[in-house]
Amino acid sequence: MIIDGQTILHAAGRLTLALLILSIALAFVRLVRGPQAADRIVSLDLIAVLTVAFLGAYAVHSKESAFLDVAIAYALIAFLGTVALSRFLLRSRKTSEEKPPQEENR
Repeated sequence: MIIDGQTILHAAGRLTLALLILSIALAFVRLVRGPQAADRIVSLDLIAVLTVAFLGAYAVHSKESAFLDVAIAYALIAFLGTVALSRFLLRSRKTSEEKPPQEENR
């Protein structure tokens, strides 16, 4: 049995795509389980990075460069979403720390 370079490249591409899908599924489990909001934000960012990697690997595998444009646009949007969620989490923590304790009515 003779294996040429194209067969190895095709198999490596499929293995890469499968491992990226598995990684996205594991990050999704962390997104659902939490336990805190910061963990969820980090796992959502990891899913975004893995999706960009998947789009790049799929562009190489399918020899279609249009997926690279989609990957770049998605990376920019995902970055802005992560920054927005992080700022929201930071603000919500600051406001909860600044509130004085409630006095009991006597």
